[in-house]
Amino acid sequence: MTRVKRGIATKKRHKKLLKQTKGYWGQRSNIFRRAKETLLRAMAFAFVGRKLKKRSTRSLFITRIGAAAKNAGVSYSVFIHGLKLANVDLNRKMLSQLAIFEPQGFLKIVELAKQARS
Repeated sequence: MTRVKRGIATKKRHKKLLKQTKGYWGQRSNIFRRAKETLLRAMAFAFVGRKLKKRSTRSLFITRIGAAAKNAGVSYSVFIHGLKLANVDLNRKMLSQLAIFEPQGFLKIVELAKQARS
């Protein structure tokens, strides 16, 4: 049986990983073992960060809607409940955009929610 030398594949795999760790500090960017440890950790943080971004963005939308609803004389929870009763299916991102860029339109939606509650 012939001998299989795997140096080319190993070199390619190492270079690919080291390219991803470019810009890391010290050995983390040029020593394969350190770079691999750091990259695995970085990827884990990136995965968690993508989930946290969604959470914090939704929280921002809710804060904006709450502030705009308060200006219109109704609390956030009452406003959202009124929308559910009125069968208005706007997500929080769109409500937030309306509150910022179309205040008059947002006020009409608030009035609709108030009427549905009473």
